[in-house]
Amino acid sequence: MGDLVIFYEWAMFAARWLHVVTAIAWIGSSFYFIALDLGLRKTPSLPPLAHGEEWQVHGGGFYHIQKYLVAPEFLPEHLTWFKWESYATWLSGAVLLALVYYIGADLFLVDRNVLDVPSWAAILLSAGSIVLGWLLYDTLCKSPIGQSTTGLMLVLFAILVVMSWGYTQLFTGRAAMLHMGIFTATIMTANVAMIIIPNQRIVVGDLKAGRVPDAKYGKIAKQRSLHNNYLTLPVIFFMLSSHYPLAFATQWNWIIASLIFLVGVVVRHYFNTRHARKGNPHWTWAVAVILMLVIAWLSTAPKLPGVDNAALVTASGEKFMATEHFASASMTVLTRCAMCHTAEPVWEGVYEAPKNVILDNEVAIANHAQQIAIQAGWSHAMPPGNVTDMTDAERALLVEWYREGSGS
Repeated sequence: MGDLVIFYEWAMFAARWLHVVTAIAWIGSSFYFIALDLGLRKTPSLPPLAHGEEWQVHGGGFYHIQKYLVAPEFLPEHLTWFKWESYATWLSGAVLLALVYYIGADLFLVDRNVLDVPSWAAILLSAGSIVLGWLLYDTLCKSPIGQSTTGLMLVLFAILVVMSWGYTQLFTGRAAMLHMGIFTATIMTANVAMIIIPNQRIVVGDLKAGRVPDAKYGKIAKQRSLHNNYLTLPVIFFMLSSHYPLAFATQWNWIIASLIFLVGVVVRHYFNTRHARKGNPHWTWAVAVILMLVIAWLSTAPKLPGVDNAALVTASGEKFMATEHFASASMTVLTRCAMCHTAEPVWEGVYEAPKNVILDNEVAIANHAQQIAIQAGWSHAMPPGNVTDMTDAERALLVEWYREGSGS
């Protein structure tokens, strides 16, 4: 069982690594093409049907790029499709969601102080909300509201605010913030898979068949691509939020999540305006700073009592509390870890329990048995720099306690 737990940790690490790598590739290509599209220029030398061109220098060479709104008069044999970056990012994220929040639903997904449901029900709520988000968004885009860029963005923002609040009524604060990222990222990937790529395939098919493609397919794809561009920065914030309790563990976490969308929009507006050579709207940075100050102020509100600190033991936690070495392991954690992992840390320089993990009571210690064994047993990650002088014997005790409770 010990070997299985270590393999599980490495599986999460591998999935997270893959997710970050593919996200870099997707976000990089997305930002590049939006900047390229906005920077296109019309020149007298443009070929027939060409919409604009751009000259760029990179890597010791020059690139001459031309864009066709529909297609050139002839279609080259080789076309580079930008899709797998998006697909791989979403798929690796889904694997990571399952490994962390679905397998560990009792601890990381379900907060029984918020909604007392079994793990399977919470998982269904999670998956259902993600699918519902895409269906609602896609319906809006295809409705008359979708013809108004401003109207559509306002309605979408209202939906995101409602979802930010709704998730806090279903899951732990950490999971609620993370789900806003998944909810939004799913819309972005579905835009690529369900709209942008299929529309491009229709255009390519028409060209190969000798038909003139309808320009509407390109227009629709561009709208969805622009949405993806503005949603990217908030998604990155949500994916990083699980490391920062000030973002997810306050009573106003849903407002913080809502304001993050506005920060992302104004920052992207600045770069998009510059790339389009329409000036330098420096006011966007002032707005972004003000919003971040408001967010920082909101984070000072009373912290949410995390599930870790509640007197609710998980099914696996009960097994660890019933072991022979629980009393000794619990005392080790209380003396070596609890000074930081508590609602009001007493260790100098530590103002928030790391990741909002509370280890100042026996229930919380039992619930976190696996994380304790990995962080302070098999590895020396905790305490940081071994500042509390945890001994090798104590680390071995934590591993032995975990083996007892897990039946290994």
